Amino acid sequence: MPFDYLGVIIVPLLIFCARICDVSIGTIRIIFVSKGYRYLAPLLGFFEVFIWLMAMTKIMQNLDRWYYYLAYCGGFATGNFIGIILEEKIAIGYASIRVISRIPASDLIKQLQDAGHGVTYHSAEGSTGPVEVIYTIIKRTEVQATIALINEFNPKAFFTIEEVKTVNEGIHRYTNYQKNVLFRRGRKGK
Repeated sequence: MPFDYLGVIIVPLLIFCARICDVSIGTIRIIFVSKGYRYLAPLLGFFEVFIWLMAMTKIMQNLDRWYYYLAYCGGFATGNFIGIILEEKIAIGYASIRVISRIPASDLIKQLQDAGHGVTYHSAEGSTGPVEVIYTIIKRTEVQATIALINEFNPKAFFTIEEVKTVNEGIHRYTNYQKNVLFRRGRKGK
């Protein structure tokens, strides 16, 4: 009896790949739902469920093949991992950065403003004495560059980064076709 390459290798591999795809799409879909992309999220949901149904149909037709279950579970785990990586690469939306510095922060404020970011700042009293507090909202794609800027200014500065769901008005860095626009309402997909 010849070895069943299709049933033992090809189909489990296809199930594994299908799960990677549908779980990765599901991760991105959830992010789009939270960001308010009301037209794109359902479209992704359609493909997510379609791929899932194809994989589940093959498993239900072959309940005696335990290695299909392993392919399904392995694809799910790998899909979560890849979905998270994709989300980090896409980096949709905005982040709020709050910097607390014990040293005067006028240079950092100037550098952030020169980079096209709106900046709000004030002096405050921390538990160890006077501090400067700086707030800025940036695109998530610019987080690493902004962290590098903060560390260049003051490697010991305390900072927090939080995801922002909605940005109403303010000064934002724009692409060339948006250069003359200072204020923008709402978020994409709204």
